[in-house]
Amino acid sequence: MNTNTREGIGVQAEPAILVGVRLPRSRMDHEAPLGELAALAETAGAKVVGELLQNRVAPEGRTYIGKGKVTELVAMTAELGARVVIFDNELSPSQIRALEEELKVKVIDRSELILDIFANRATTREAQLQVEIAQLQYTAPRLRAMWSHLGQVTGGAPVGVGTRGPGEQQLEVDRRIVARKLVSLRRELDEVQVRKAREVEVRRAEHFTVGIVGYTNAGKSTLFNALTSGGAYVADKLFATLMTRVERWSIGGANGVLLSDTVGFVRDLPHHLVASFRATLEDAIHAHALVIVLDASDREAPSQLETVRGVLEEVGANTQPHLLLLNKIDRIASLPFDARQSLRTLAEWEEREPGAIPISAVTGEGLEALRERVRALVTGGPRRRSIRIPISNARLIDAIEKRCAVLDRRYTEDEAELIVEIGDKQIEALLPLGERFLVDGADPRPQRAAWGVSGIRRRAPHLQDSDAARVETDDSDE
Repeated sequence: MNTNTREGIGVQAEPAILVGVRLPRSRMDHEAPLGELAALAETAGAKVVGELLQNRVAPEGRTYIGKGKVTELVAMTAELGARVVIFDNELSPSQIRALEEELKVKVIDRSELILDIFANRATTREAQLQVEIAQLQYTAPRLRAMWSHLGQVTGGAPVGVGTRGPGEQQLEVDRRIVARKLVSLRRELDEVQVRKAREVEVRRAEHFTVGIVGYTNAGKSTLFNALTSGGAYVADKLFATLMTRVERWSIGGANGVLLSDTVGFVRDLPHHLVASFRATLEDAIHAHALVIVLDASDREAPSQLETVRGVLEEVGANTQPHLLLLNKIDRIASLPFDARQSLRTLAEWEEREPGAIPISAVTGEGLEALRERVRALVTGGPRRRSIRIPISNARLIDAIEKRCAVLDRRYTEDEAELIVEIGDKQIEALLPLGERFLVDGADPRPQRAAWGVSGIRRRAPHLQDSDAARVETDDSDE
């Protein structure tokens, strides 16, 4: 095989043949089993010229597909002039090498294809570092299988004193280079992520934050632009967004939240990429609430929702409230009858997912219902209250002015009194700021409990139950 076959994994403008093996537990679309792989290949810039599908109980050990399919694939590659073969399954290093020896063209699997897309789309330094780390983690164990020169012996001239031993294989040299590079990249990424985490923590302390998440190409960026001043890149292709964008979203009155648009998810995302891109999802992980955008006009929507929830659980973003949006309802009516029959109806969705909100990010239908639901999460039921704050505490006064509807203001030499429409959750959101204030004359902070040595809350034994809520004992002397 030509050793130049693997100069890289890029597939830009290359004629490609797609191959898929449907196993018993495969999550492939039965009607278009290679549809998503074709979309990924086109997103990467490849030109799909052919497809090959095989049903198997288990993969063939050496080439993943059967011997007959390998022969068929060799003929297809020659006939169609393909320069790359893309598998929808994840291949082992030895399988990649065996297939390339048979086909005489580059062979990549689904994980490599996704890594290539991310590498081409990464624009921020953080994203570039994450992609490079993921690529090195993926390629390191495959070095021997992917490069024929790595078995060569290094160490100088082929003859002479000191060259009669086995020397050092190029494979060992390259592995050491990869290991050093990974250490360097991780150190740099850690510095970037520490800064990012601080920024997210500050935003969360000062604002109610909402993260938009969902399957790739579900319409997240279109929704983001419809709700905010916009600016997010929108395109009808997979992974159009690879960086987080944050803007203020007014949800009515003086209430506003910070809305973040995040990278889309996809089934069988390389686990190295999930780990590396966890920081890209930092806004979603630490958001007060998440909005899951689902393309209701896609027949694969149920499995896509399963994928999104699986990734959210994997990165630890499964504890905050989730709102499910059934997007692109404007498209459903224009679909052919057969296509509509394969979709869940909105009634079926609402039965299976109580509280799901049908919307169209393009037409604006359902967006007001979304605002009301988020407003209820933010305020917790607003009512008229008096908040008294030391006049020197400009930071807290400014936070309240930004978050609430202020009905009246009264000032003395020592304090400011704001008459506001505010909910319990909005008051709770002010507590992390660490400033003292009174709500209707009372301190809103929870009183410190007295804890016994065992960590169990105790009260004085002589008190009646009615008194227990007011007085607690200090067991520090026990």
